[in-house]
Amino acid sequence: MKLPHRRQFLHLAPGVAALPAVSRLAWAQTYPSKPVTIVVPFAAGGPVDLRARSLAEHMRSALGQPIIIENVSGAAGSLGAGRVARSAPDGYTLAIGIWSTHVVNGAVYRLQYDVLNDFEPVALLTNNSQLIVGKKTLPANDLKGLVAWLKAKPDQALAGTAGVGSPQHVFGILFQNATSTRVNFVHYRGGAPAMQDLVAGQIDLIVADLTTSLPQVRAGSVKPYAFTGRSRSAAAPDVPTADEAGLPYTSVWSAIWAPKARRSTSSASSTQRLSRLWRLQRPASGSWTWVTRLCRTRSKRRRDCEPFTRLKSTSGGR
Repeated sequence: MKLPHRRQFLHLAPGVAALPAVSRLAWAQTYPSKPVTIVVPFAAGGPVDLRARSLAEHMRSALGQPIIIENVSGAAGSLGAGRVARSAPDGYTLAIGIWSTHVVNGAVYRLQYDVLNDFEPVALLTNNSQLIVGKKTLPANDLKGLVAWLKAKPDQALAGTAGVGSPQHVFGILFQNATSTRVNFVHYRGGAPAMQDLVAGQIDLIVADLTTSLPQVRAGSVKPYAFTGRSRSAAAPDVPTADEAGLPYTSVWSAIWAPKARRSTSSASSTQRLSRLWRLQRPASGSWTWVTRLCRTRSKRRRDCEPFTRLKSTSGGR
């Protein structure tokens, strides 16, 4: 993953720091005066964890303080997100969250926090498609063959996920619905352990993130079938897209979040400051996109939530 240029990142650091409980003047004079913690709601070694650690390296040099990565995994990321929601909104505890932790979990779980109202969005980081991969001993060699194999073995194939409501789970359900197939979901505490079992042949397939799947594809440890996005990836141009086969296309975004303060005046001040700091921050790498209007993120999450409320009745697994 290519990170923003250091000069661009110097704008990122104060943006992360400009949180509701700290006034502009006090923040400018004192922040940060101690280490900053980024909570990763998934197991170490997975894509979200690797993204957070890459980000932390740049934050350390820009902020001049240690950046602590804290992995709090379980319940498809809701445990880690809840840890941040309950934290003081002082800029010292942040979350790296994804589409599932800050959208789908609100529809799947009875949470002790509100995914829409208990977080302040700071920056949109990535927006990537997933990759449908299978164990290397599967007889199917393309997506059409995979669908035919699944139809011939209803409820027999094992599909790994990073937990109920995770992208792997949701996309797996969408894949089932689009192809009229049925699989048994095996829920793990993160994408990395699920991929380990796929490589070992313990499960049959995953709708996986690119961070954990592409290295295994290049090593010949798993079979790639299709990207879930509309366009092929430059990293694996020979792998077709689900869109080419007439299946729905999907993607997963990741972002930095902070606990939201309850005082409306300070929260408004934070939103205004963040909007100014993030404006036009679009690094040339193309994989990083910065939030320019926070209200856009909130309204997008409300739209995203609607299709997944039905997961409550289709979230079976073992």
